[in-house]
Parts: sequence; C-alpha cells; structure tokens
Amino acid sequence: MEKPFRTLRGFLAGKEREEDTYFAYSATLRISGEIPDMDEISATLGLSPTHSHRKGEKRSANGHPYRQDMWSYTPAVERSEPLHRHIDALWLELKPHKRYLMGLKKSLNVDVFAGYRSNCDTAGIEVPHTSLEMFTELEIPFGVSIIVT
Repeated sequence: MEKPFRTLRGFLAGKEREEDTYFAYSATLRISGEIPDMDEISATLGLSPTHSHRKGEKRSANGHPYRQDMWSYTPAVERSEPLHRHIDALWLELKPHKRYLMGLKKSLNVDVFAGYRSNCDTAGIEVPHTSLEMFTELEIPFGVSIIVT
C-alpha cells in the first residue's frame, strides 16, 4: 500500500522527505515595550523569564538590534503536548496575577504567543473552550502562529 502524502510539497515532488511526522506546540507570555524594571515583573509574577532582552541589544553579532524591551515566559511543557496543555499551564501560573498584568497593559504590550509547528500540512489544532479563559480574562486576542516545515 502506498503511503499518503503529508505535505503539498511532497505531493508535488512525488515523494516525501524521509522523516517522521511531528507536531510541536507552545504558549508564551510576552511583555514588550519600554520596560523600566524587568526584575519587578519577575518578582511580581514569581517567574524567571525564559527569554528577555533590552532595546538595542542584538540577536547575534550580525543581527539587527531589538526595537523594544521584551520579557517572556514559556511554561515547562513538552513541545509534543497538545496546545491546550501549554495554554492551561501558562494560565495556571498567571491567573493569580491577572490584576497586575491588566495594569501592565496600560503602558506595555501584553500578549500570549501560541505556536504550532509541524511537517504535516494536512492537520490542524483544536483548543477546548475551557482553555480560552486566559484570553478573555486578559482581554487579549487568541492567535496561533502556524509553521509547516
């Protein structure tokens, strides 16, 4: 029996790349803008950022400088876990700090970057309504960055 194609690229080429199909997900709180004190964010949330940078720093020696400060946090959830598990883990840690995050929105950008990456372009995601509370409570849009490799 012939294997089905998992990507349009494979179908057009007549063969798929030799690799297992994978799915990877993430949910990251991002706070950006002109952040006066990143340590205050960490202390108030009780979380260490998984990434932070200051305006003007470079991503690499030859890279462009960042245009704004950023403090971000991604919970420790295996990337192979479904998207809603990432969202739920993030909200579990942030929910007690809703008022603080809403206050930050007055002068900074606060959002959640949800990511979906796969080498299969015939799949999708489903997020239960119970996992969307964070977006409603923080009054931020639910968006997903979808990358098919």
